[in-house]
Amino acid sequence: MKFLDQAKVYIRSGSGGAGCVSFHRAKFQEFGGPDGGNGGKGGDVWAEAVDGLNTLIDYRYQQHFKAQTGVHGMGRNRDGRKGDDIILKVPAGTQIYEEDNETLICDLQETGERFLLARGGNGGFGNAHFKTSTNQAPRRANPGQEGIERTIWLRLKLIADAGLLGLPNAGKSTFLATVTRAKPKIADYPFTTLHPNLGVASIDGREFIIADIPGLIEGAHEGSGIGDRFLGHVERTNVLLHLVSARNDNVAEAYRTVRTEVEAYGHGLSDKPEIVALSQVDLLQEDERAEKSVALMHVCGQVPLLLSSATGEGVETALRSLVRSIEGLRQEAEEPEPDENRWSPIE
Repeated sequence: MKFLDQAKVYIRSGSGGAGCVSFHRAKFQEFGGPDGGNGGKGGDVWAEAVDGLNTLIDYRYQQHFKAQTGVHGMGRNRDGRKGDDIILKVPAGTQIYEEDNETLICDLQETGERFLLARGGNGGFGNAHFKTSTNQAPRRANPGQEGIERTIWLRLKLIADAGLLGLPNAGKSTFLATVTRAKPKIADYPFTTLHPNLGVASIDGREFIIADIPGLIEGAHEGSGIGDRFLGHVERTNVLLHLVSARNDNVAEAYRTVRTEVEAYGHGLSDKPEIVALSQVDLLQEDERAEKSVALMHVCGQVPLLLSSATGEGVETALRSLVRSIEGLRQEAEEPEPDENRWSPIE
């Protein structure tokens, strides 16, 4: 299945059915009176987050969605049926924007969440509705209300517990393939990863989701390489694992390059907890390891992990560090905030 994280969609709610002008006809009943029914309401357009989806690829092949028009009213006081609704099924983590692709309409973060995008038009009144003591035979009915037509953007931001950052060929996809059952494309050339990948890792009986995104290069926020749009997929993570390849001659500069792009992207991503790891250390001698580890420590302000996905060195240590950060943040989120205005008999 191909990955698509943004789609432009045209929607239209159903128009209401028209009211009916009708008079009762019956033998031996000279003045039957009006009996025109009301029109049915038009169908609504909803967005719903469902389980089992992780891409918007369905909206590449169909971009127009129109709810059903309400049925017109009929004689004998029969009201029209309501039009069927349309439901746009999207993955959890989908944001919906206005046509300008900047104004947020809703953010569906949990499975089962729904949002009304366009309400169907109300049905028109039939002539029976307009009967009064002074107007016993009204000959007018209302047309149905028009539906709402709008253009929206769907933008998917994957929901994961941890995200992988780094330059191209920093070993992110190899790490993901090692610790999960994901099968990302792995090759010895830049930009092997062209779309985000998800995998479920487990350590000490605890599971969490890892997101791997394409590598960043200098100037990505200005459109260099494949840009920084994919950083949106690690916005919702709790912790970032920043991999710096030991093959870089200047590991400090490699680290600064990625951090500069993350800070230029914004959206609070630079404030997230970060674990730094020197990856692909199986390619280095002991003295080179120490030298590059110290250089990386000076620029990132923490002792980097030594990691090799090929040999398994440091993999479990990295996973345990991620789990500790994730669980620590979850506990902080679950702790109730102290109420300063709470009454106490001591005071």
